[in-house]
Amino acid sequence: MKELEYVLPGEIEKRSFAIIESELAERGISLPREQRAVTMRVIHTSADFDYAKTMSYSRDAVAIAKRLIRQGADIVTDTNMALAGINKKELARYGGQTYCFMADEAVVREAKERQLTRAAVSMEHAAQLEKPVVFVIGNAPTALISLYELMQKRKWRPAFVIGVPVGFVNVEAAKELILSTDVPHIVNRGRKGGSNVAAAIVNALLYDMI
Repeated sequence: MKELEYVLPGEIEKRSFAIIESELAERGISLPREQRAVTMRVIHTSADFDYAKTMSYSRDAVAIAKRLIRQGADIVTDTNMALAGINKKELARYGGQTYCFMADEAVVREAKERQLTRAAVSMEHAAQLEKPVVFVIGNAPTALISLYELMQKRKWRPAFVIGVPVGFVNVEAAKELILSTDVPHIVNRGRKGGSNVAAAIVNALLYDMI
């Protein structure tokens, strides 16, 4: 049985990150400087060191995402859980707002009529926002598929995609679609992800803006 550590509340996160750094070193893993804050927070959120190997970043992804946030880009999520996990106070400092259209009556009705997932239809609605949008997908691969199809059908592209849906059906294929585009992105390859991971990525960007 492991012995309990007495750690002050304000020191818990700092201690957690120190443990992560130590265990990464033990595994011989050195994270790229630009990506370090994001990947570390994902590991902190999930307690899963596989993310150190599976997180995929497009060129200058972190710098581009931070620039968009500074310029007031909005954020659209595919779940209310991811929406709830994002630090909106920090985002508001730069003029950005968060949205999730999954529960909108128009989206629910249209999805039923067209026999599509609400996630897919909600991406179509989000694509009509006038401001640059960072799409944060942690649950629904159909949301990523919808974004990809919108890019193919019209002269439109998202400003940035965080694609970390979790699951078994079309999850890996949907992520690969985004990886095949020139859209700036942070994607976790494979089946792992989730709304908590998606929110953690956004928060990592927000907390590392200085």
